Amino acid sequence: MRADPRALRFGAAITTLVLAIVLVTESEWLLAAQAVVFMLGAVNRSPYAMLFKALVKSAPKETEDLRPPRFAQGVGLAFAVAGLIGSLAGITPLALVATAAALLAAFLNAAFGLCLGCEMYLLIRRLPPAANMEVPQ
Repeated sequence: MRADPRALRFGAAITTLVLAIVLVTESEWLLAAQAVVFMLGAVNRSPYAMLFKALVKSAPKETEDLRPPRFAQGVGLAFAVAGLIGSLAGITPLALVATAAALLAAFLNAAFGLCLGCEMYLLIRRLPPAANMEVPQ
């Protein structure tokens, strides 16, 4: 499957705004809502992409492989869940660092088109197969 990079950056911009609000307000419900958005994005059902498609009717000039952005959404979900766990457990440093990391990644994608999760996906895909782990006798 292919993705419209404009929709991905649009989603990253909204995510940046949402996570900035989370950091300012310490809103657990808003962080939980963003976690749901990340989860939906990981299965190619991003509400932000759907909103983009409803607002922008022009076809993209180029598309990109959907697998790296889906992986990135899963990474975002992991950070949002970690932030939510930190917030609910009263571990403020965990809540702040995890949420800020997700915010930074979303901002880099929105502002510069640099998707850290996508780059992680590509690096992982380039790793050689695991070496034979048998112990010589």
